[in-house]
This record gives sequence, C-alpha cells and structure tokens, in this order.
Amino acid sequence: MYLRGKYAESGDTREMSFKRQRLMDQGPSYYGASGPSYIYNALPPPAPSYSYVLPPFPVVRLRGLPFDCAEAEIVDFFHGLDVIDVLFVHKGGKFTGEAYCVLGYPLQIDFALQRNRRNIGRRYVEVFRSRKEEYYKAIANEVFDASGGSPRRVAPRARSADEVRDLSEFKGLLRLRGLPFSATREEIQNFFKDFDLPEEKIHLIANSEGRSAGEAIVEFASSEDSKAAMAKDRMTLGNRYIELFPAAPEELEEVANKGRILSKSVEVKDQQAVTTVPILRMRGLPFSAGKDDIIDFFKNFTLSEDSIQIIVNSEGRPTGEAFVEFSNAEDAKEALSKDRMTLGARYIELFPSSQEELHEASSRGR
Repeated sequence: MYLRGKYAESGDTREMSFKRQRLMDQGPSYYGASGPSYIYNALPPPAPSYSYVLPPFPVVRLRGLPFDCAEAEIVDFFHGLDVIDVLFVHKGGKFTGEAYCVLGYPLQIDFALQRNRRNIGRRYVEVFRSRKEEYYKAIANEVFDASGGSPRRVAPRARSADEVRDLSEFKGLLRLRGLPFSATREEIQNFFKDFDLPEEKIHLIANSEGRSAGEAIVEFASSEDSKAAMAKDRMTLGNRYIELFPAAPEELEEVANKGRILSKSVEVKDQQAVTTVPILRMRGLPFSAGKDDIIDFFKNFTLSEDSIQIIVNSEGRPTGEAFVEFSNAEDAKEALSKDRMTLGARYIELFPSSQEELHEASSRGR
C-alpha cells in the first residue's frame, strides 16, 4: 500500500500558521483569558488529506527474444526476481520475439528494467514497462489466435530482418527448424525430393542432452539449389510445418565443433524410444497449470494424476515442464500429434522421454 500525505496542499500548513499567529498575538497572556477573541472562535483547521495510490501491476514487456526462446531462459534472465508468468506473443501462430513477464511484486519492476539490453544467447533483449491492460489484451489475442486452429497451421507472414538473413545471402546451405523430433534423414530427403540430396549432406542437430533438437542443416549442390529450395518454406513434414533459413558454412562448423550433430545410431535410438517408451516430456506449461489441466489436454487418453509428474525447481516452483506416462507406447506415440497445440494461451512442446530423464529432472528439484 502506498500512502502519500499531501501536506503542502492540505490544512497541515494552515494549522501551523494558526498556532504561529496565536503565539505572536497573545504574547505572555497565551494561557490567560485575555487576548484576541477571534482565536477561540476560529474554525478548526481541516484534517490532513491522504490519498491511496494503487500499486502498478507487476508486468514488463520483452522484445528481441530468440525465436527458439524457452520459459526457463526468461526465468534465468530475471534471476533473483519472482517470475509468476511468461506469455510469449504470437501472430498468425508464429512467435513474434516478444513476451510479457509477470513478476511477484511491483517493486521488482525497476529491477527487471535494469536487465534491459542484456543478452539471451546472442540476442540482446529490450525490457519495457507495461500495463495490466496490455498483458490481458495479449492473453485475449493468444486465445483468439489459437481458436482459429492449431498454432502449427501455415500462415503467410513477412520475415523480419532479425529473423532471417537477406535472402540474397545464399551459400548452398539451409537451416530447417520445427522438425518432428522423430524426423529421419530419409524423411528430409523426401521433403526435398526435387533436389539431389545425399544423406551425408543432411545434418540433424542434437540438443545439450544429445537428443534431436528439431533442427537440421542441409547442404545443397549449389547456392541456386538452396535458393530454389526456399519454396518449401512453411510446408509440412508429417504434421509439422517446417521453417527454412539461409545458413552459412560457419554455422555448420560451429555445430559440428560442439559435437551437436546427431549420429545415425542416436537417430535410430530416438526412433525406438518413440515407439517403445510410453513417457512424454511437456515443455512450455503455464506455471499455474495443474494435473487436471494436463489430463484435460490429453483428454482422448486414459491418464491418472499418478501418471503425471510436474517438475519444480530447487525453490519448489514449477519450471513449466512435466512428464506424462501413458498406458502403452502406442498411446504415447499418438499423443505426440498434440505437439505445439495450446493449453490455455500457451502452446505446448512434446518430446519422447524415458524413466531416466524423469528421475533426473525430479532430482534436480529436490
């Protein structure tokens, strides 16, 4: 609560002037019966007035986020502050690079603004003050946008300068993003079936855990071929639309030097995991989501609360991730079709997982 006494505008100053005038006029007879009578007939001064100033809604807006940004990166960006909610902003089902972040207390807004122009990955992020109305409007827009269909639907959109390089900078390589995590090199060959593309020129990218990151870098025979292949941008592979970006040889070299190229054996292992292990990992959950919400998300499948593990951090707060164990591997594989569908105003990513990964994630929160 913020209380502010408007002493300079209230009767407090007048009261002080009355007292000062009485002392000057009465002299030594102040306590006696004599003295100017108007002093005792004067109206009492008005009481000091106070006004209640409503604290601002603790929300800030972020701009310039990486297009593969995750909630955990926002939480890390605001390390030391209480992050209550993160709302990524989409337009036509595509992430705009903006987000709203709700903090625990109004006083934390100023601390959040001090992170302005700090980096997430290689991108510097701008932080702005925002208002409750803007945040609620963004939620309404997300729900309205999602109601028109799955966020994975194809929606033409002009590319921003931050999102891709100038399309004239083709060097024979394209980066694919949004691949199914079970995608194989053979499926990518079929996706680009109009081009001569040997398997060894398709480089599936692994994440930090050694599993498919849903991305790949493809080497075409010429820069002309890579430019022509951009015609496949936002076309579907399986039930996912694929984004294409011009890439440079340095990007492929960097990924290779970090050991992030998925080997053929790991690719086969991931394929087996999809078909044999009935566990999926969910990412991007609202921090307020409960087990009932997850059961409703998978309403076409038989789940109990005991089959759902919501992951929390060392402070006991939800991380936006959960593990779900299905009755059998077939159900888990079928449930992957809900990847990037929405829960509330958030789209949810689904990954094949394992008991080991579940135990490891659970232990990190203890």
